[in-house]
Amino acid sequence: MKISICGKGGTGKSTLVAALANEFLRRGSEVIIIDSDESNSGLYRMLGLDRRPSPLMELAGGRKNVRQALRSEPAENTQEKKETSVLAQDRIRVEDLPEEYVCGREGLRLVVVGKIHQALEGCACPIGVLSRGFLKRLALAEGKIAIVDMEAGIEHFGRGIETSIDCVVAVVEPSLESVNLAEKVNSLANASGALFAGAVINKTTSRTMAGKIETALRDCGIKLLGIMRFHPEFLDTALEGQPLPSGVAEDEIRTIADAIVSIPPLTESRIHRTEESVMTLEEKITDLKARMPAHSVNPSMVQELEELEERLKTAREQSKRLLADKEV
Repeated sequence: MKISICGKGGTGKSTLVAALANEFLRRGSEVIIIDSDESNSGLYRMLGLDRRPSPLMELAGGRKNVRQALRSEPAENTQEKKETSVLAQDRIRVEDLPEEYVCGREGLRLVVVGKIHQALEGCACPIGVLSRGFLKRLALAEGKIAIVDMEAGIEHFGRGIETSIDCVVAVVEPSLESVNLAEKVNSLANASGALFAGAVINKTTSRTMAGKIETALRDCGIKLLGIMRFHPEFLDTALEGQPLPSGVAEDEIRTIADAIVSIPPLTESRIHRTEESVMTLEEKITDLKARMPAHSVNPSMVQELEELEERLKTAREQSKRLLADKEV
């Protein structure tokens, strides 16, 4: 199961990711964390790890080589080429990655897609392309759970990352902006063919406040998965760079985890959403081709076409997989 955790910046996405990881580990599941947030640098500490692995962006050879790395043929000569070719495999197991790109502890593995380290480094689009390609190919054995810590906001939906996700969870803090973003996440997830599981309310300080947010979410047609109250202990450990404290919010996290795993793996509506996504992408590609200059090359339009065609390929594969699962 691949779970995407997203929402407005500062809502506590990484905290929920780490807390869910600990809960699923307690239940005996193997957990893979994919850090797809290019700005958050402290997730590995929350998970109780002493280092952050090298980003997959380096394995791909840098931003300019991401697309090539995802399409490369198996390497023949150097060890570097052999390592890079892992990203082009039809199915990638975390165990296939070179050890410097994975770190963890018993039952837990952390993979980092990429980070922005300096000014004028460019946009995060290549990180999104790599995230989509890696998640699409990531193979999970039965009982394994992958949790993706998404970048803040909704731009990742435009890059098609959620087309490789089983369910999307939005984290909501006590603000109208956060509720509105959750509503947008719901809409975009459904349009991408992903299953929107619902929302988790975080950082509430009273039942009255939680009730108001729950009502606002209900008015938007969003299911509530659970509530995490404001816990000062989380702030203290984050400030100190320490792992999430044990014994804090355990019942709340257990409720949220129960709600996520109880989601049916396949529904008719999800098949329908995926088929709609395929049709929408086909229409966008047809329209873009009609607008492309006949006797010149527009690099931005060519790039957009490549991205749309890649998303269409992923959506078609997802639709095929869902129909096959239904027959089983």
